Amino acid sequence: MIRVVVVDDHDVVRKGVIAYLNTEDELDIVGEASSGYEGAALVAELKPDVVLMDLIMENGTGIEATETIMADHPGCKVIILTSYYDDEKVFPALEAGAFSYMLKTSSADEIAGAIKKAYRGENTIEPKVQSKMMNRFRSSEKKPHDELTQRELEVLLCIGEGMTNQEISDSLYIGIKTVKTHVSNILSKLGVHDRTQAAVYAHKNRLLKKI
Repeated sequence: MIRVVVVDDHDVVRKGVIAYLNTEDELDIVGEASSGYEGAALVAELKPDVVLMDLIMENGTGIEATETIMADHPGCKVIILTSYYDDEKVFPALEAGAFSYMLKTSSADEIAGAIKKAYRGENTIEPKVQSKMMNRFRSSEKKPHDELTQRELEVLLCIGEGMTNQEISDSLYIGIKTVKTHVSNILSKLGVHDRTQAAVYAHKNRLLKKI
C-alpha cells in the first residue's frame, strides 16, 4: 500500500480528492491537513510515502511545507497539486524539492496515477510547467555574446586584433560614430568595462574563430 497525506485548505477539494483516492486499492490515505504547517507536522508523525500538496494556503504555504518535509524526510515524494503555474510558483516549488507538479484541472485518474508513479520514482510534470522548465533551461544556456549582432561580432573581431576606432571604420566602411556605438553596445552586452576586457572575453570564448 502507498501511504498518502493530502494537504489542501479547501475542504471541498480535499475531501473530493480523498474520496476518489480511497477507491484505489493501492492507496492508503493516512492523513489530511488544511495548512502547510499542519501538513509538515503530519508528515513528521505519519511518515507517508507521498504527499499531495496545495500551494497557496494560510498558516504555511505549500512551498514552506515542502522545504520542511524535504529537509526532515527526503525520501517522501511531494506532488504539488495547484491552480497556479506562473514562474513565481513553479520554480520555488521545484527548488523546495517538489517531486511532481500538477494542476487541479487534472482528472482524478491522473492524480492517482501520479501518486503511483511518484512511489516508483517517476515524475509527473504538467505540460505547461514542462514548457516553462525548458524555456528556463534554454535561457540559462545562453551566453552574453549570444546577444551580439553580426556587425557587433565583426567589430569585436577588429577589437581582438587591436584595431583603433579609425581602423575599424576604414576596415568595415562605417562611420566613426557608428563604430563607437557598436563598441559601447559590445561592452554593455558582454558585461565588460573596456576594449581590453572585450578582447580577452572574445579570445577566451573563441569568438574570433567563429566570425
